Amino acid sequence: MSLIEFNHIHKNFTMGDENILALNDISIKINEGEFTSIVGASGSGKSTMMNIIGLLDLPTKGHYKLDGVDTTSMDDDALSHYRNQKIGFVFQSFHLLPKASALKNVEMPMQYASAYNKELTDEIIRARALETLEKVGLGSRVHHLPNELSGGQRQRVAIARALVNNPKILLADEPTGALDSKTSEEILTLFKELNSQGVTVIIVTHDNNVAKKCKRVLRMSDGKISEDSIL
Repeated sequence: MSLIEFNHIHKNFTMGDENILALNDISIKINEGEFTSIVGASGSGKSTMMNIIGLLDLPTKGHYKLDGVDTTSMDDDALSHYRNQKIGFVFQSFHLLPKASALKNVEMPMQYASAYNKELTDEIIRARALETLEKVGLGSRVHHLPNELSGGQRQRVAIARALVNNPKILLADEPTGALDSKTSEEILTLFKELNSQGVTVIIVTHDNNVAKKCKRVLRMSDGKISEDSIL
């Protein structure tokens, strides 16, 4: 069974008197354990596709199944809960809480999940956050604030935060955009290592060099997938 399945997905936006077709009849499957990039220029539809994969937006037409469940008719609360269960997000600008330590930032998604899962005690949350920070190489930086960390370290905190609920998918939006080339390579190597451990990784990027680090490339143009290649 596919982890991600788009069936004839369309997405329209209205801007003034203009109707914009951001996604135009996309049908695609991504299986569990894949390492995929979605690449394209600004306006190609890649960000819209990412938002739908990440349950941040709904299609105008068509059906999206995530882990076998049709998400298209879910309400906002159901989408939020399912998103927290299934998807970890990594962003270009990190989105860390500036006055919270690395540990507190990583604990945050589990604190949210504990409202639904009473087995997530404070002790379990703390232990899993520490373990995940260790996994991304930040075991010695757990009590540092974001402004006490380098860009690469902040992105590692963001990756740990995305991983801590054991999501099915790690969805990364331009994850190396704010990093220098050496640090970018380190972060992409970390994604590769995580994928080798079974994490499904999807990187959304405009950078062909980043896209080529993945095993599968979905190239977008004018709201369609113009190329689907295995590297």
